[in-house]
Amino acid sequence: MRIEWLKPLVGHPGPFATVYLDATRSVEAGDKDVANRWRSVRRSLVKQGAAEEVLADLDEAVDRPTRVRGPHGRVLIADADGVLVDRVLREPPSVMAGVWHQVPSLLQAARSADEAADALCVAVDRLGADFFPVGSDGYPAGPRESFEGPHDEISKTSSTSTKRATIESRAEDSWQRNAEAVAGEIDRRVAQQRPEIVMITGDVRAVPLVRAALGQQAREATVEVPGGGRDDGVHQGAFAESVADALDSFRERRREQVLAELREGLGREAGAVTSIDDVVQVLARGQVKHLVLSEQLADDAARALRSWVDSPAESPGPGGLLNGRRLWIGPDPLHVAVARGELTGVDDPEELPAASALLRAAIGQDAGLVFAPEGSVDLRDGVGATLRWHDGGTPHESAATMSGDDGRVSTAH
Repeated sequence: MRIEWLKPLVGHPGPFATVYLDATRSVEAGDKDVANRWRSVRRSLVKQGAAEEVLADLDEAVDRPTRVRGPHGRVLIADADGVLVDRVLREPPSVMAGVWHQVPSLLQAARSADEAADALCVAVDRLGADFFPVGSDGYPAGPRESFEGPHDEISKTSSTSTKRATIESRAEDSWQRNAEAVAGEIDRRVAQQRPEIVMITGDVRAVPLVRAALGQQAREATVEVPGGGRDDGVHQGAFAESVADALDSFRERRREQVLAELREGLGREAGAVTSIDDVVQVLARGQVKHLVLSEQLADDAARALRSWVDSPAESPGPGGLLNGRRLWIGPDPLHVAVARGELTGVDDPEELPAASALLRAAIGQDAGLVFAPEGSVDLRDGVGATLRWHDGGTPHESAATMSGDDGRVSTAH
């Protein structure tokens, strides 16, 4: 999954207010439900000493409705500069809380976002197409934008003054040219907006013509979802279910592709690493394509947050993860090390909880993030990474074969 939405946090020294909120609106109470939940979380932030200007910015942000149907959550992260992150979560958070801390509490947000996808829906007919984003519930998550092809002579209706064969030829030529124009617009949007998945739907004659005219990048990202269209006769509920099913399948494929790549790389001892020490090393070198964390880490983070909510006298912090490991960082996101002395040329390095430091470094090199279910891949310390490139300085794990130790030994090429 993409985590560039966390980039606004990089370079901010904190403290941060991290808010996890159930943003579900009931039919009866509507926005009052969310307002009441926010008041409770806000009181907790006040008790922790959150700055009033930060709370005022959060007040304004929470007042803006998500316009998402059904159960869903929301994470907001703010500091003295304003609200830096405001993202809808596919499901309500397992723990609803507000934390005022020097480091934002990110693992619960990241795990929820792993269940989301940046999706673009394209409803086509023989004249053009409508473009609109869709949420995880399958419903539109933003306004429709219409695009019309250059040809409007699409009917095969006969005429007394023109041969039927000529009319049919002109109409089919118009369909083809309009489909090519729509495909060009999809190509443009895919290149600029970089959606993870494009779902095409609509007229049964237009859809295959458009798909055939797509460029390689858009074609690889496109799947067909039947049941939608540009006219008012579409059954929105049924189509939304089909879109949601397509998104579920896409998310499973996306995660399994990364985990398969990790398993393969670890198996051939090239292209992937595992363990805190080795993952830190490749993050510092900017090699990471995907950071992989075990779901257990996110479960631990949720339990730590729940424990703090139940007993707020204890420090909430993001500690307790990765066996309490802490890493050293410098001003650049790639400044990350397991020991202070390894950050050469960095004045006044600081310590961060390991999970926060790993995420910070991954964000800084545009790496993806995937959570691995228990038993899906063998991760030392609950962390691993797939790599963009590999050289002689890249660490790797080799199986220990000359002793009773069935673990892995970190070595270097």
